[in-house]
Amino acid sequence: MLLSEYDIEYHTLKAIKGSFLADHLAHQPIDDYESINFEFPDEDVMYLKAKDCNEPLPNEGPEPGSQWGLIFDGAVNAYGNGIGAVIITPYGSYIPFTARLTFKCRNNMAEYEACIMGLEEAIDLRIKNLDVYGDSVLVSNQIKGEWETRQPGLIPYTDYARRLSTLFKNIEFHHIPRKENQMADALATLASMIIVNRWNDVPKIDVMHLDRPTHVFAMEEVSNDKPWYHDIKCYL
Repeated sequence: MLLSEYDIEYHTLKAIKGSFLADHLAHQPIDDYESINFEFPDEDVMYLKAKDCNEPLPNEGPEPGSQWGLIFDGAVNAYGNGIGAVIITPYGSYIPFTARLTFKCRNNMAEYEACIMGLEEAIDLRIKNLDVYGDSVLVSNQIKGEWETRQPGLIPYTDYARRLSTLFKNIEFHHIPRKENQMADALATLASMIIVNRWNDVPKIDVMHLDRPTHVFAMEEVSNDKPWYHDIKCYL
């Protein structure tokens, strides 16, 4: 009733052009943030295989024509930035590498850092045939040249990764789902959470091999010939 004294005309709202929405998003970019994930299922690739006695040492160089693998991943979360890479030997063993990024970066930059770290380590091991696996479609397709790199901050990464690729005899890049990249993801997340004070100042993590539950080793010695369960009473 208060508005009745005014001459008000109602018009149907016209459709908003897609270019306006794109311009709005371009001027207000969203940080490339990835929330931290603490869940790492204890199955599939979440284990380390014992070294084969017949497997050559890394400083001896791989066998000619042997096929190696590389998986990589980067993590950008509230704790920090970390990268992880795992080289898979022809014998099925794993050689992990990880680093904490102390400079500001986004998720795509962390993915490139992880990939390049793995490529450099593979070159140091004199690997010539390599299959590279990562859950970043952008990184894999940009290095292969299938996608154009338009973001200025990623152009140097793409160029350097391509130069490193020329040092291999045969190299192929593959995209895998995130759920199949658990080991590299775990290393990257761990690196993002560890505060590194000096170069290589990171506590060593040893993975032990236990064949039996821990309580088996804590049982008391039986002083007579009766078994340990002889005094257990059952009530029905």
